[in-house]
Amino acid sequence: MNNMKKELSAKESEELFSTLKARFEKNMNRHKGLEWAKVRSKLEANAGKLWSLNEMERTGGEPDVVSFDKKTGEYVFYDCSAESPKGRRSLCYDREAHEARKEFKPESSAVDMADAMGIELLSEEQYRELQEMGKFDTKSSSWVKTPANIRKLGGAVFCDRRYDTVFLYHNGAESYYAARGFRGWLMV
Repeated sequence: MNNMKKELSAKESEELFSTLKARFEKNMNRHKGLEWAKVRSKLEANAGKLWSLNEMERTGGEPDVVSFDKKTGEYVFYDCSAESPKGRRSLCYDREAHEARKEFKPESSAVDMADAMGIELLSEEQYRELQEMGKFDTKSSSWVKTPANIRKLGGAVFCDRRYDTVFLYHNGAESYYAARGFRGWLMV
Protein backbone atom coordinates (compact mmCIF):
# COMPACT_ATOMS: atom_id res chain seq x y z
CA MET A 1 0.00 0.00 0.00
CA ASN A 2 1.24 3.45 -0.83
CA ASN A 3 0.55 5.63 2.23
CA MET A 4 1.74 8.75 0.42
CA LYS A 5 -0.98 8.44 -2.23
CA LYS A 6 -3.67 7.40 0.21
CA GLU A 7 -5.23 5.17 -2.41
CA LEU A 8 -5.64 1.42 -2.55
CA SER A 9 -4.81 -0.78 -5.52
CA ALA A 10 -7.68 -2.64 -7.18
CA LYS A 11 -6.60 -5.84 -5.40
CA GLU A 12 -6.42 -4.12 -1.99
CA SER A 13 -9.83 -2.54 -2.57
CA GLU A 14 -11.42 -5.90 -3.43
CA GLU A 15 -9.85 -7.54 -0.36
CA LEU A 16 -11.20 -4.76 1.84
CA PHE A 17 -14.66 -4.93 0.22
CA SER A 18 -14.73 -8.67 0.88
CA THR A 19 -13.80 -8.18 4.54
CA LEU A 20 -16.27 -5.33 5.06
CA LYS A 21 -19.10 -7.22 3.34
CA ALA A 22 -18.55 -10.32 5.48
CA ARG A 23 -18.56 -8.20 8.65
CA PHE A 24 -21.64 -6.27 7.46
CA GLU A 25 -23.57 -9.50 6.82
CA LYS A 26 -22.45 -11.09 10.11
CA ASN A 27 -23.54 -8.09 12.20
CA MET A 28 -26.87 -6.98 10.73
CA ASN A 29 -28.02 -5.87 14.20
CA ARG A 30 -25.67 -2.86 13.85
CA HIS A 31 -27.33 -1.56 10.69
CA LYS A 32 -30.87 -2.86 10.30
CA GLY A 33 -32.50 -1.89 7.03
CA LEU A 34 -29.26 -0.96 5.25
CA GLU A 35 -28.06 -2.70 2.09
CA TRP A 36 -24.48 -3.68 1.39
CA ALA A 37 -24.74 -2.83 -2.34
CA LYS A 38 -25.53 0.81 -1.52
CA VAL A 39 -22.71 0.98 1.03
CA ARG A 40 -20.26 -0.46 -1.48
CA SER A 41 -21.39 1.97 -4.17
CA LYS A 42 -20.75 4.90 -1.82
CA LEU A 43 -17.31 3.52 -0.94
CA GLU A 44 -16.38 3.02 -4.60
CA ALA A 45 -17.04 6.73 -5.18
CA ASN A 46 -14.79 7.78 -2.27
CA ALA A 47 -11.25 6.40 -2.71
CA GLY A 48 -9.86 8.53 0.12
CA LYS A 49 -12.48 7.27 2.57
CA LEU A 50 -11.85 3.71 1.43
CA TRP A 51 -8.16 4.25 2.24
CA SER A 52 -9.14 5.49 5.72
CA LEU A 53 -11.31 2.41 6.29
CA ASN A 54 -8.37 0.27 5.24
CA GLU A 55 -6.24 2.03 7.85
CA MET A 56 -8.92 1.29 10.44
CA GLU A 57 -8.85 -2.35 9.38
CA ARG A 58 -5.04 -2.56 9.16
CA THR A 59 -4.65 -1.32 12.74
CA GLY A 60 -7.19 -3.80 14.13
CA GLY A 61 -10.32 -1.66 14.35
CA GLU A 62 -12.68 -3.96 12.44
CA PRO A 63 -14.77 -1.06 11.05
CA ASP A 64 -18.45 -1.63 10.37
CA VAL A 65 -21.46 0.45 9.37
CA VAL A 66 -23.42 1.55 12.43
CA SER A 67 -25.90 4.00 10.90
CA PHE A 68 -26.99 6.08 7.93
CA ASP A 69 -27.25 9.85 8.27
CA LYS A 70 -30.35 10.85 6.28
CA LYS A 71 -29.43 14.55 6.37
CA THR A 72 -26.03 14.08 4.70
CA GLY A 73 -26.72 10.83 2.85
CA GLU A 74 -23.62 9.27 4.42
CA TYR A 75 -22.93 5.97 6.12
CA VAL A 76 -21.30 6.06 9.55
CA PHE A 77 -18.55 3.55 10.35
CA TYR A 78 -17.20 2.86 13.86
CA ASP A 79 -14.35 0.65 14.99
CA CYS A 80 -16.17 -2.47 16.21
CA SER A 81 -13.29 -4.66 17.38
CA ALA A 82 -14.02 -6.42 20.68
CA GLU A 83 -11.09 -4.64 22.35
CA SER A 84 -9.42 -1.31 21.63
CA PRO A 85 -7.56 -1.74 18.31
CA LYS A 86 -4.18 -3.39 18.93
CA GLY A 87 -2.41 -1.32 16.29
CA ARG A 88 -3.43 1.89 18.09
CA ARG A 89 -2.38 1.35 21.68
CA SER A 90 0.31 2.80 23.95
CA LEU A 91 -0.46 6.33 22.74
CA CYS A 92 -0.83 9.50 24.76
CA TYR A 93 -3.85 11.68 23.97
CA ASP A 94 -2.58 14.42 21.61
CA ARG A 95 0.53 16.14 20.21
CA GLU A 96 0.70 18.65 23.06
CA ALA A 97 0.77 15.77 25.56
CA HIS A 98 3.35 13.93 23.46
CA GLU A 99 5.63 16.96 23.34
CA ALA A 100 5.22 17.54 27.09
CA ARG A 101 6.73 14.16 27.94
CA LYS A 102 10.39 14.55 28.82
CA GLU A 103 11.27 10.86 28.57
CA PHE A 104 9.75 7.54 27.56
CA LYS A 105 7.68 9.17 24.84
CA PRO A 106 5.15 6.92 23.12
CA GLU A 107 5.42 6.46 19.37
CA SER A 108 2.60 8.93 18.71
CA SER A 109 -0.68 10.25 20.07
CA ALA A 110 -4.26 9.14 19.54
CA VAL A 111 -5.32 12.45 17.97
CA ASP A 112 -2.32 12.58 15.60
CA MET A 113 -2.77 8.97 14.53
CA ALA A 114 -6.49 9.50 13.90
CA ASP A 115 -5.70 12.60 11.82
CA ALA A 116 -3.13 10.67 9.78
CA MET A 117 -5.73 7.96 9.16
CA GLY A 118 -8.40 10.46 8.13
CA ILE A 119 -10.76 9.52 10.98
CA GLU A 120 -11.90 11.05 14.27
CA LEU A 121 -11.93 9.74 17.83
CA LEU A 122 -15.31 8.62 19.10
CA SER A 123 -16.99 11.04 21.49
CA GLU A 124 -18.29 9.75 24.83
CA GLU A 125 -21.80 9.74 23.36
CA GLN A 126 -20.69 7.73 20.31
CA TYR A 127 -18.79 5.33 22.57
CA ARG A 128 -21.94 4.72 24.60
CA GLU A 129 -23.92 4.18 21.36
CA LEU A 130 -21.36 1.57 20.31
CA GLN A 131 -21.73 -0.20 23.65
CA GLU A 132 -25.46 -0.58 22.98
CA MET A 133 -24.53 -2.78 19.99
CA GLY A 134 -22.43 -5.24 22.01
CA LYS A 135 -19.83 -5.55 24.73
CA PHE A 136 -16.62 -3.75 23.83
CA ASP A 137 -13.43 -2.95 25.78
CA THR A 138 -13.99 -5.44 28.58
CA LYS A 139 -10.19 -5.90 28.97
CA SER A 140 -8.92 -2.68 27.37
CA SER A 141 -9.87 1.00 27.29
CA SER A 142 -10.15 3.67 24.62
CA TRP A 143 -9.35 7.38 24.59
CA VAL A 144 -12.43 9.38 23.56
CA LYS A 145 -12.71 12.95 22.35
CA THR A 146 -11.94 15.11 25.35
CA PRO A 147 -13.91 18.29 26.08
CA ALA A 148 -11.78 21.44 25.66
CA ASN A 149 -12.21 22.54 29.28
CA ILE A 150 -10.74 19.25 30.55
CA ARG A 151 -7.94 19.24 27.99
CA LYS A 152 -7.04 22.84 28.83
CA LEU A 153 -6.34 21.70 32.40
CA GLY A 154 -4.02 18.91 31.21
CA GLY A 155 -6.45 16.02 31.33
CA ALA A 156 -8.02 13.65 28.86
CA VAL A 157 -10.83 11.11 29.11
CA PHE A 158 -11.20 7.47 28.20
CA CYS A 159 -13.89 4.80 28.48
CA ASP A 160 -14.20 1.08 29.00
CA ARG A 161 -16.77 -1.52 29.98
CA ARG A 162 -16.49 -3.26 33.34
CA TYR A 163 -19.12 -5.00 35.46
CA ASP A 164 -21.50 -4.72 32.50
CA THR A 165 -21.34 -0.92 32.83
CA VAL A 166 -19.70 1.72 30.62
CA PHE A 167 -17.37 3.98 32.59
CA LEU A 168 -15.82 7.35 31.73
CA TYR A 169 -12.49 8.08 33.43
CA HIS A 170 -9.84 10.78 33.41
CA ASN A 171 -6.06 10.70 33.21
CA GLY A 172 -3.25 13.08 32.41
CA ALA A 173 -3.22 13.51 28.63
CA GLU A 174 0.46 12.52 28.50
CA SER A 175 -0.19 9.08 30.04
CA TYR A 176 -0.23 5.93 27.96
CA TYR A 177 -0.81 2.25 28.64
CA ALA A 178 -0.44 -1.00 26.72
CA ALA A 179 -4.17 -1.73 27.09
CA ARG A 180 -5.40 1.74 26.09
CA GLY A 181 -5.89 2.75 22.49
CA PHE A 182 -8.59 4.66 20.68
CA ARG A 183 -11.64 3.95 18.58
CA GLY A 184 -12.44 6.02 15.54
CA TRP A 185 -15.32 6.83 13.26
CA LEU A 186 -15.76 7.87 9.66
CA MET A 187 -18.62 9.14 7.51
CA VAL A 188 -18.75 8.01 3.87
